[in-house]
Amino acid sequence: MEKLVIEGGRPLTGAIQIHGAKNAALPILAACLLASGTHTLHNVPNLLDIDTMLRILRALGCRAEQQGDTVTITTSTVHSSHIPEELMGQMRSSIFLMGPLLARFGSVTVYQPGGCAIGERKIDLHLKGLQALGADIEEFSNRIVCSAEALQGNEIFLDFPSVGATENIMMAAVKAEGTTTIYNAAREPEIQDLQNFLNAMGADIIGAGTDTITIRGVTALSPCTYRIIPDRIVAGTFLVAAAATRGNITLERVNPAHLTSVIHVLKRAGVQIIADGDIIHVSCKARPKAVERIVTSPHPSFPTDLQSQVMVLLSLADGLSVMKETIFEGRFKHVDELSRMGADIRVDMSSAFIRGVPRLYGATVEATDLRAGAALVIAGLAAHGTTIVEQIHHIDRGYDRIEHMLVRLGASVRRQAPVPSE
Repeated sequence: MEKLVIEGGRPLTGAIQIHGAKNAALPILAACLLASGTHTLHNVPNLLDIDTMLRILRALGCRAEQQGDTVTITTSTVHSSHIPEELMGQMRSSIFLMGPLLARFGSVTVYQPGGCAIGERKIDLHLKGLQALGADIEEFSNRIVCSAEALQGNEIFLDFPSVGATENIMMAAVKAEGTTTIYNAAREPEIQDLQNFLNAMGADIIGAGTDTITIRGVTALSPCTYRIIPDRIVAGTFLVAAAATRGNITLERVNPAHLTSVIHVLKRAGVQIIADGDIIHVSCKARPKAVERIVTSPHPSFPTDLQSQVMVLLSLADGLSVMKETIFEGRFKHVDELSRMGADIRVDMSSAFIRGVPRLYGATVEATDLRAGAALVIAGLAAHGTTIVEQIHHIDRGYDRIEHMLVRLGASVRRQAPVPSE
C-alpha cells in the first residue's frame, strides 16, 4: 500500500485553490439518473469515491467519463436498477442511488453500503422516507429491494437531520405526484447544492438550507450543465494545517459562509483569519490557545468531519481543551495514533480531553478513516522529524492528491509506492 512520507517543521506558506466538494458531487452524480440525456458537471474532484460512483453508474448502463474536473454522464443508456454488491460495499454514498433509480424506474435493488469505519450509520431513515412516498421495501439478508408503481408526495418528519436521508428523499420526491415536505431536514450546504442542481433540471424545490424542504413533483426533468460548490471540509483542513504549522496561507475558490462555525473555533484558538469574497487568508504566529469546549453537531454547528483535524491543533495549544463528539461513536480512533506522536489526549466516553504539549514528534502512524488520515497528515506537518502515514487510500477518498496541494505550500511531503516483493 502507498504511504505519505512527511518531513515536519515547515510552516505552510502560499496560496492554493480548493477543489469541488465530494459530499456535493456524489448525490448530484446520482441525481443525473433522474433525467435521460447527457449531463456535464464542472469542479468535480478526482477522488476514489468519485471513481467508485462513476463505476457504479457505468455498471447500470451509463456512459460516464472524467477529464480533469469535468464529468460527462449520458443516462439514456441505463439498462439496470440493480446496484452491484461489490461496488456498493466500497462506498457508503452509493445509497444515494436509491431515490433517483426508484423515481425513474419504479424499482431499485441495493446492498448494505460500505465506507469508513467511524461508527454505526444506519439507513433506516432513508427507507422510512421512501416508504412514506409509497415505496414497498423487502429485505433479504443484506439485500434490499425497493419498488413503487407510483410515488406519492407526503409529509415526512426525520427523527434526526440526516444528510443522506434528506437528499435521497428529495431525489425520489421530485417525480412523485403532489407535494412532499421534509421536516427536521438536514441543512448542510451540500443539500442546497443538490436543490440548485435539481431545480436546474426542472424540479420545483424550496427550503434547502433550512429545516423544512418542500418538493413539488414534476412529470419530467432535463439534463443540464452545473458547477459543484467548493469543498468546505478540505478548506477547513487547510485552515487547520496552516495554524498547526504556524504558517500563513491563502485559500482561493472557497465559500467562507460554509465555514462559519470552524472559523469561530479557530479564532477562539488565536488563529488570524480574514475572509474576502471567495478568498480566506489564515495565519498563526504564536502558539494556539486551548478552546474550553467544542461539540460536534449537524450543520450549522461544528462539523464532525473536522473534529480530528482541529484536535491536532488543540494538542499543540496552551492549556486543556475538551472535544465532545455527538455524531459518530467511532470517531476517536485517531487518538491512539496521535499519542504515538506525543499528544496528551484522554478519551472518556464521547469526550476527548486534550492537554496541549510543546511539540509533536514524527512517527509511523495509520489512517483509520478519511478524516483521521487528514488529521495525521497535519500532525506530521507540525511535528519534529519524519512521519510516515500508512493506509492513505482512506485519504484519497476525500482529498485530490493532498500531497500536491501541500507541496505547493512549501511542505515536504511525498507519496511512496509499495516496495515490490521479491
